[in-house]
Amino acid sequence: MNQLLRGALAMGCIVVALFFLRFWRISRDRLFLILSVAFGIFCVHWVGLALQDPGSEARQYSYIARLLAFLLIAVGVIDKNRRPR
Repeated sequence: MNQLLRGALAMGCIVVALFFLRFWRISRDRLFLILSVAFGIFCVHWVGLALQDPGSEARQYSYIARLLAFLLIAVGVIDKNRRPR
């Protein structure tokens, strides 16, 4: 059941990434590109968790990808608010 839910989360993340990529292609706003990359990283994270053994001690290292995605989102929002209009 966990693999099914993680697969659904990965599918949702890739759909959101493609959604933001489409808006980036229209507007060329860096925030949309950064959000698209962040959700792509979330997708990789969920697929990685689904493929790993639940008892593996190396599972904790897969959360580094999630941290990177959240940092990218924070950098994108800060960049959007710091740029002159």
